[in-house]
Amino acid sequence: MAEKKYIVTITRQFGSLGRPIAREMSEILGIEYYDRDIVEATSKKMNLPVSKISEHEETYSTSLFPMLLPLGSDSIAKQDEIYNVQKEVIREMAEKESCIIVGRCADYVLKERENVVNLFVRASMSYRLQRAIVNYQVDEKKAADIIMKNDKRRRNYYNYHVGEKWADLNNYDLVIRSDMCGIDNAVKCIITYIGE
Repeated sequence: MAEKKYIVTITRQFGSLGRPIAREMSEILGIEYYDRDIVEATSKKMNLPVSKISEHEETYSTSLFPMLLPLGSDSIAKQDEIYNVQKEVIREMAEKESCIIVGRCADYVLKERENVVNLFVRASMSYRLQRAIVNYQVDEKKAADIIMKNDKRRRNYYNYHVGEKWADLNNYDLVIRSDMCGIDNAVKCIITYIGE
C-alpha cells in the first residue's frame, strides 16, 4: 500500500451502515476510525462527563423559543463550545495519521486539507426502516420516527455549523448507496476510490 497519509470522512443517514463501513475499512486498511473516540477526547478536554457531551453533540435546536430562555441559550452555547472542541480533536486526529472520521462535520472541519475524501452514505427508507425495526425492536411507526428524528438532528447540526445543506450530494466526493451494495462492496469501492 502507498505510504501517503489520507483522511476519509463519513457523513451518513441514520441507519445507512456508515459506522459498520468505517469499522470494516479500518480493519482492511489498518488505520484507526474515530467515532465515539471523538466524544471521549472532547469529554477529557472539557472536563465534562461523556454523557453530557453525548447529550449535546450533533444536535442543534432551530426553534426560536428555547433561545429566548436562559436555559435554552446556555444549551446553545454549550453545543457551540462542544462543536469547537470537537473541531480541535478532529484536526489533531487528522494531523497524526491516516484515519477515518465518522460524522461531526469532519468534512467541513478538514476542508482546507488536500488529502481528504468526503463520503456520504445513504440508503432507501425501506432498508433503514427494516434495520431500525430489528435493531430497536420497535414497530414500523416507531422505527420511522427514530429515523426521521435522527436525520433531522444531524441535518440541523450540519446546516447550522457548516452553512450548507447536509444532504446536498454535491458537497461530497463519493456517495454510497449501502442498501444496494452492502458493506463489503461499499468498502471495496471506497478503497479503490482512494487508491489503496
